[in-house]
Amino acid sequence: ELDKKDQVIDMVVVRRKSTLLTVTEKGMGKRSELDEYRVQHRGGRGIITLKRADKTGNIVALKEVLPDDELMMITKKGIMIRVPVEGIRISGRNTQGVKVMNLAPGDLVVDVARVVKEDEADDGEGDAEDDGAPRGSAKAKKAPPKAKAKPTKKKK
Repeated sequence: ELDKKDQVIDMVVVRRKSTLLTVTEKGMGKRSELDEYRVQHRGGRGIITLKRADKTGNIVALKEVLPDDELMMITKKGIMIRVPVEGIRISGRNTQGVKVMNLAPGDLVVDVARVVKEDEADDGEGDAEDDGAPRGSAKAKKAPPKAKAKPTKKKK
């Protein structure tokens, strides 16, 4: 059971040699080596990856990333930027990180998505993230066919 002041924000299933990216609502981010996190078993209480501070705000995303990956970050005010992962330095698990996105006063980061390289997405290994949003080809996104109807005469 968690302490009353602790919250589970996200989790990652590790599938390869990568780093763990943490991004906060105030635009701070860090990459940490996975070997800094011990394996949790039944009854485990989790591992603190970042202690919240006024400078960082709350954690909004936790992603398994590779150096070639990019991130799409979006803010509450609708600003979206693309950031290369390799530009975010690897630091210890117990650090606050570095500024990843500059924000306007009152704006906050609300979500982060990992952008998969084309050759990685085409290898069929399922490395692309699934956020539950509907997917499909352009054909599937077309409007449904309209029903054909005969014109009717107006009754007087």
